[in-house]
Amino acid sequence: MSESLLNYFNYFTEIEEHFQRARATSLFLLSPLDWALIESWKNSGVPLEAVLRGIDSAFEKWRAKRSRAQMVNSLAFCAQAVMVEAQRMADGGQPKPAAADSAPFPADDLRRYLEANAAAIRKTEKPDFVPIAEAVERIVAELPEAARDLEALEQRLTALEHKMIALAGARQSDEAALAIRRELDSYLKPYRSKMSAPQIAMLELQFRERSTLESAGLPRLSLFYLR
Repeated sequence: MSESLLNYFNYFTEIEEHFQRARATSLFLLSPLDWALIESWKNSGVPLEAVLRGIDSAFEKWRAKRSRAQMVNSLAFCAQAVMVEAQRMADGGQPKPAAADSAPFPADDLRRYLEANAAAIRKTEKPDFVPIAEAVERIVAELPEAARDLEALEQRLTALEHKMIALAGARQSDEAALAIRRELDSYLKPYRSKMSAPQIAMLELQFRERSTLESAGLPRLSLFYLR
């Protein structure tokens, strides 16, 4: 398994906690837009360090303003600063990731995560999703051998997740799809001018996928969500 993949297992948690510290409000909950934005950064290969630096940079500029009537209520506020830091790291060369532990999480946690996901899929009682639940259960049965190559395991889980998203999307009503579209537009409206077209397109895709699964009561399968 590559060091970069190991390093990114904590990608979401690190960013969430860093944003909360920068905002000085540990009880602040990230919005669906925030989670979709983190996912778009992860999928685009934005280094974790660039995101953390971007958050710090955005908040430094915010604190430097004489008038701070409005609180920072979304990671989208930091989007431009994050991309600036990502470009700086790319121009200067990527720093070598810190050495990771041989196991990014305990074996028991992995087993519980997969078992809970399979149970959640079966709980929907939709026949279309039964083969996916069975596939996850087969992976559980293959443990601990399946966990020896976490990169291959991640690929299997991601493929199943994509299949699940496609099935859930096909079952979704026009009204539900429209509701997701309106919610996304509402979240994005204040930030569209601050993001590039590719950023917005990636963000919209991730938001739709996340919302589609949540509305169907389905879990994410990727190991990146093992928290």
